[in-house]
Amino acid sequence: MADPYTTLGVARTATEAEIKKAYRKLAKELHPDKNKDNPKASDRFSAVTNAYDLLNDKDKRARFDRGEIDGDGNPASPFGFGGGGGNPGGFRPGPGGGGGFQADGPDLSDIFENMFSSGGRGGFAGGFGRAREKGGNILYKLDVPFVDAVTSKPQRITLGDGKTIDLKLPAGLESGAQMRLSGKGQPGPGGNGDGIVTLTVLPHRFFERAGDDVRLDLPISLSEAVLGASVRVPTPEGAVMLTVPKGSTSGKTLRLRGRGFHRKDGTRGDQLVTLMVDLPVDDDALIEFVTGWKDKDLRNPRGALGV
Repeated sequence: MADPYTTLGVARTATEAEIKKAYRKLAKELHPDKNKDNPKASDRFSAVTNAYDLLNDKDKRARFDRGEIDGDGNPASPFGFGGGGGNPGGFRPGPGGGGGFQADGPDLSDIFENMFSSGGRGGFAGGFGRAREKGGNILYKLDVPFVDAVTSKPQRITLGDGKTIDLKLPAGLESGAQMRLSGKGQPGPGGNGDGIVTLTVLPHRFFERAGDDVRLDLPISLSEAVLGASVRVPTPEGAVMLTVPKGSTSGKTLRLRGRGFHRKDGTRGDQLVTLMVDLPVDDDALIEFVTGWKDKDLRNPRGALGV
């Protein structure tokens, strides 16, 4: 059983932020997608994830620090050896020293009764550890379409046993995020392990992500830019109408509020629409107009650049 602090490379006094930072660094380095030719990386990735899950749970971390559970989350030996510090569950001399002993932890009479009343099945060694071990975790990968990630649309995943379940995507979803499916791992004497799902947000052909916002380059015609217009704009939740101000130029960015990614605090990012004036090619009427108009336009549009 591994010490989760050692696995993550942090001190026992590490803060939650330090533990999370160490986990993210290791998870990024050991991610199966980046180590397809290194099977050991997958094992380490699983070990790092298990260590983080234990230390990220305040109750489990406290129990591990007290020696009540081991690095795998299983109950520690009642005799106190192999535990993670302290002497919970161990023995000390009874009153008057010498002969008797006294438990520092809970009453162990039930443990001894179960251990010696098994009718010979498994004997002493079968009474601890192995019988309580859970099955191994199973790693899954799930690609989430960009629009589904923005709108938090539930995703269906097929498990190793052929069954399917619908996953509710977490707010603030980013590629590399993981979800734990309790009891959906490999079977074991102490119960099933868990399923660990690593999520990847797929790119989109015209939407891009910018933090919690969604970016879009929107082509508009010359007349729409000069005269202003109301135009249809695609969003992850369907098209909406957007007002293009009169005299808009390429690069002008407009904001559609609340059309971005869901945040953990319940709010949402925005959609940022950058206007791109799309000129026709070889349009005789436009060429004639600009030829007659250029001598009237005395502005230097690059003056702010010092040229």
